[in-house]
Amino acid sequence: MRWSDLFNFNKKCQHNKVPMDVEIGYCPDCGELVENHWYITRCACCGVKQRATIRNGEVVPEEGFCHNCGGKLYTVERIEKIDCININYAILVREIVQNEVTEYTQSWLDAMQTSGYIPKLPQQSR
Repeated sequence: MRWSDLFNFNKKCQHNKVPMDVEIGYCPDCGELVENHWYITRCACCGVKQRATIRNGEVVPEEGFCHNCGGKLYTVERIEKIDCININYAILVREIVQNEVTEYTQSWLDAMQTSGYIPKLPQQSR
């Protein structure tokens, strides 16, 4: 456990209340749109599944080597849906969905042409 976790120096939301079984959802604590991604690590040599963890923001195997062949290289696979076989090996990464505005509309008003303009109210019909 780190000191920052103990004294809550990290004010960043961890999105722990977003359900794990949905692909995308809103965090009830901060209101951000969060997407769930499941990852699994395999040995690059023999392909045996290894337990995954996150270190320095990167998905890596828990152990530094493969227990089957002793290799240190690994591959990271993204899993679309989690199942009961891979639940013991997979890690959940929650990512915030960034909304980018690509189109917008602007309107300009020339101050010289509208300086004497007085808006008229529409007449009521009786």
